[in-house]
Amino acid sequence: MKVFKKFTVTALTAVLAVTTAFAGIASAASNLSGKITVNGSTALLPLTLQAAKEFQKLHPKVKIAASGKGSVTGPQAVKKGIADIGACDWDASIDVPGFKAFDGQVANKVAVIPFATIVNKNVGVDNLTTDQLKGIFSGKITNWKEVGGSDADIVVITRAFGSGTRVNYQAKALAGGDIVKKEKNYKETGSSGDMKTAVATTPNAIGYIDLVYVSGDVKAVKFNGVEATTDNVINGSYKIWAYGYFMTKGQPTGATKEFIDYVQSKKFQQGSLKKLKFIPIASMK
Repeated sequence: MKVFKKFTVTALTAVLAVTTAFAGIASAASNLSGKITVNGSTALLPLTLQAAKEFQKLHPKVKIAASGKGSVTGPQAVKKGIADIGACDWDASIDVPGFKAFDGQVANKVAVIPFATIVNKNVGVDNLTTDQLKGIFSGKITNWKEVGGSDADIVVITRAFGSGTRVNYQAKALAGGDIVKKEKNYKETGSSGDMKTAVATTPNAIGYIDLVYVSGDVKAVKFNGVEATTDNVINGSYKIWAYGYFMTKGQPTGATKEFIDYVQSKKFQQGSLKKLKFIPIASMK
């Protein structure tokens, strides 16, 4: 009887110790507070929204507001002091073609973003080469029959200047080639969501988007014979991809730092990030 009582007391003490420890952790987590504003890349927006949802469950006193209007608006918002994080599809702390560096900003790498060439589902083309894409977006190729499709005018849908998706697509898919504005069969969109809708609802249209937005509404075509998949990015055979960054004014601190740390954590990188068709940054090392 004494042995049983001793065992019960010991077990109860152990349970209380563990419970107290977890309570301490929960208390520490719930004590984190603040407001984080994220602006910028629509390519990264699904990742940002999912991470914010998970982070706020862990830290209920932290409020996160996220929006996307294009990559360049991210570091611009940070510079103006109206955002804590600027989501951007390039490292905005250094000069890139078409954009000067945002001095004093720190690039926090958060994801690998695969991009895909997409066409309307009525387009009977499944593969396009670099030269064919350069011809289409420069306006030199204007009919689908010139690239193995039916006799129909090609409608080019592109992102507006300042889009990180556009910057990376031009650099990787078009090998630095131009996107030339035309008088007809040409349209610019302001977000990844708008791009998908435009291509899906416009017969004979072509555009480009990050892989997370690709669904049955549009068709992703192969690039130089290689399918746009996360595995093909990792193995090096698919070349249209880029790192995504959370830009901050100086090194992040407080709740902002904790949020970026969470996005960079193994839990998120190997979990929700992969489910969204982004690629963990560690996969490219």
